[in-house]
Amino acid sequence: MMDTSSKENAHLFHRNSAQPAGGPAFKVGYPSTEEARPCCGKLKVFLGALSFVYFAKALAEGYLKSTVTQIERRFDIPSSLVGIIDGSFEIGNLLVITFVSYFGAKLHRPKIIGAGCLVMGFGTMLIAVPQFFMEKYSYEKYERYSPSSNITPSISPCYLESSSPSPSSIMGKTQNKISHECEGDSSSSMWVYVFLGNLLRGLGETPIQPLGIAYLDDFASENNAAFYIGCVQTVAIIGPIFGFLLGSLCAKLYVDIGFVNLDHITITPKDPQWVGAWWLGYLIAGFLSLLAAVPFWCLPKTLPRSQSREDSGSSSEKSKFIIDDPINYQMAPGEDKMKIMEMAKDFLPSLKTLFRNPVYVLYLCASTVQFNSLFGMVTYKPKYIEQQYGQSSSKANFVIGLINIPAVALGIFSGGIVMKKFRLGICEATKLYLGSSVFGYLLFLSLFALGCENSSVAGLTVSYQGTKPVSYHERALFSDCNSRCKCSDSKWEPMCGDNGITYVSACLAGCQSSSRSGKNIIFSNCTCVGFAAPKSGNWSGMMGRCQKDNGCSQMFLYFLVISVITSYTLSLGGIPGYILLLRCIQPQLKSFALGIYTLAVRVLAGIPAPVYFGVLIDTSCLKWGFKKCGSRGSCRLYDSHAFRHIYLGLTTLLGTVSVFLSMAVLFVLKKKYVSKHSSLITTREKIGMSSSIKKGTCTARDCGLQPKYWPGKETRL
Repeated sequence: MMDTSSKENAHLFHRNSAQPAGGPAFKVGYPSTEEARPCCGKLKVFLGALSFVYFAKALAEGYLKSTVTQIERRFDIPSSLVGIIDGSFEIGNLLVITFVSYFGAKLHRPKIIGAGCLVMGFGTMLIAVPQFFMEKYSYEKYERYSPSSNITPSISPCYLESSSPSPSSIMGKTQNKISHECEGDSSSSMWVYVFLGNLLRGLGETPIQPLGIAYLDDFASENNAAFYIGCVQTVAIIGPIFGFLLGSLCAKLYVDIGFVNLDHITITPKDPQWVGAWWLGYLIAGFLSLLAAVPFWCLPKTLPRSQSREDSGSSSEKSKFIIDDPINYQMAPGEDKMKIMEMAKDFLPSLKTLFRNPVYVLYLCASTVQFNSLFGMVTYKPKYIEQQYGQSSSKANFVIGLINIPAVALGIFSGGIVMKKFRLGICEATKLYLGSSVFGYLLFLSLFALGCENSSVAGLTVSYQGTKPVSYHERALFSDCNSRCKCSDSKWEPMCGDNGITYVSACLAGCQSSSRSGKNIIFSNCTCVGFAAPKSGNWSGMMGRCQKDNGCSQMFLYFLVISVITSYTLSLGGIPGYILLLRCIQPQLKSFALGIYTLAVRVLAGIPAPVYFGVLIDTSCLKWGFKKCGSRGSCRLYDSHAFRHIYLGLTTLLGTVSVFLSMAVLFVLKKKYVSKHSSLITTREKIGMSSSIKKGTCTARDCGLQPKYWPGKETRL
């Protein structure tokens, strides 16, 4: 179904069929039906192995997306740097994708895939290495109040001016402490190991798609090829489900579990500063990738083709590319170098052929822009749910893994069913691809109305009186109510006052005393709490940020419903788009075209999208954290309105551009392919009908020589 022969290969097949039975080339190139039977078992082994490695790599990718906020907090880095780490996977692909997809198709493809799995497994495990060399996670959360602290149980967060040492002595001690901490802080650049590990993961993943899919399509029967590819793609969607669910489970476990006494931890998974055991999932995903490599080392370089492929005169990419005469199929060792030189010389002409195809180029552009939209949206979706709706990392990953990704899988499966049931041609497939994009992004627009208000944070989003929002130039963390306290404006130690307002720290809330109740810390006599609600008489607060109002929980449910429908609608065009890609190019260039397509998506979407999404999201930050050395760390609080408009607006803008490019694909397809060759197709159909009538009267030998498809049928539409 996905591979048809050219005129040269049809003639070649006829010529070889007339050779004596004892010809060695005939036995090597075209085994008998009895010899082809073991092929089915080996092909199914390859299908199972490829499905498992698709699952392993998809699980690791889904898990990486689920740990974006965890990595950001653990290494105390901004979103833009997290985007660079996420894009390192695509950089790894960029380094070798062109050569692997081009030269790999002529070499031992299963072993190349197996080697890639090993590299991918080691790279995934390397991501977890920093956890074992970094200092224990230290959060800005009143560690002096922890149960292991020797400080008295009751201490005043507000250092009164009368009892405070002189500013000069404080400054000297602070500078000496910072200098000492900077010298011992070896974990400030440990994120580089995460970058390198993800880079290796991208290197290892490179041969899986172009070589694996082409291998399946070469040796599967025409009736089974699409089904096998559909199975692999379905398994690839299941992988992220388990990746996000694994991320949800690990997010509930404290980052230093097994290294610290959990009874001394004063924060919970709902706290914005909580960091889960992000490293644990990478060890599991790495082991699965190493395990997936084993079967590929036991599979042969080539398999006998199915009988239907022999009858139709189709042949694999490898046999069509260079070897025009099967009599010389078994080349002498000295001819290998000549073969590689011939492949290298044909590289640029093949590349030129691809980029002279207007449908391929336009579809490449449309897909690249759309993947910019999708990569940015998926990378920061857990972060968006956390910041916009006040959900924990664990819950955000859980709903994405259990609700959103199954909707994507169902959409892809439904697209394949529609293609098969209605037998859609390339033009109808393009229309389905375009229609799903249009309706998907129209639904996406409704998410703009499903946002939550900013959390009430004194000095950042509301005034200390709590009566009016604070404009950008009016933000000030210091007020008359905390003027007697010596507080730091760089700390983020949120305290929820009884008036429903969050304060950056208990010191800035003017709290005079504190007490413990289990793991909770209660602050009392907070002058700023009374300043905002003088009539309440209750001037206390509790450690942690105030929860968003009940209306936000309702908005979150609406968001999930619209998000699921949108995911299903957009993914409905996945298979039609993939078929369009395979059908608009010459069969012998399938692996190369898929490799170039993957390269373009990786370079122009996978690498830049998380970076510029992260840079723009960082502009919505209201309160930055600071590292021990004084440099800026990760963002502690975002402006919900700005975050929503940047995240949803950029996604919608890119999606709109991809829709217009898809319209251009359909226009060119109709104009240059359908209209131009309509008369040719009519003539071919008449010839095909007459051939089918004659087929009943032909001999068995003649039937074997009669091609079922005219050369270039599926590319000359």
